[in-house]
Amino acid sequence: MNNIYTSYGLSQILFGVSLQVAEGEIVSLLGRNGVGKTTTLRSIMGLAPPSSGSVKWKGEEIAGKSPYQIARLGIGFVPEDRRIFSDLTVWENLDVAIKTSAARGNFWTLERVFELFPALKPIQNRRGGFLSGGEQQMLTIARTLMGNPDLLLLDEPSEGLAPIVVQQLGEQIMKLRQEGMTILLCEQNARFSLDLSDRVYILEKGEVRYQGSVVDFRRDEEAYKTYLAL
Repeated sequence: MNNIYTSYGLSQILFGVSLQVAEGEIVSLLGRNGVGKTTTLRSIMGLAPPSSGSVKWKGEEIAGKSPYQIARLGIGFVPEDRRIFSDLTVWENLDVAIKTSAARGNFWTLERVFELFPALKPIQNRRGGFLSGGEQQMLTIARTLMGNPDLLLLDEPSEGLAPIVVQQLGEQIMKLRQEGMTILLCEQNARFSLDLSDRVYILEKGEVRYQGSVVDFRRDEEAYKTYLAL
């Protein structure tokens, strides 16, 4: 995406945001609450259409397309509020999301998803409304994978989860990386995110104030204190 401006009504949220994610990378989008991280993902996904700027996916301009069109092009979005179907079972939540990708074919099947998230298999007949927060988060990611995306947008996946569940989730995201998945990870938990990522962008007041490799960022104590420390 390049020079994106996005607003909600009269409230301008993003001011010229530009970022890139290369194939096979995990890129972190960090920043304090309210700086525009979620809006950036929603702008990519067409849920908050940019007022100006460009969003390109595999060379194709997707700014202005509907969310369902963008999803069909191979971008999967895991929202912060999860949005599972609470009246459907785990299996049914996964089954309704099955879609074959032109690029990846039927790479993600029920069997492969249960291998990645083994905790879901024994509860596959449990309704979504009776799952714990961690189980719901795993189901949300698994459901998105059933659409066989090439790019995964993860919005605050660790929020509200117990430390042991966050650790397990990190291990599963690393397995996705090993499978070749490209991920843009929006997080407030900097430690969790940086341990997984190749590069990092930091937003402040709707603008990119820092970008670079995770290695360089870890060495830059001043940048950490300025943009992330409470």
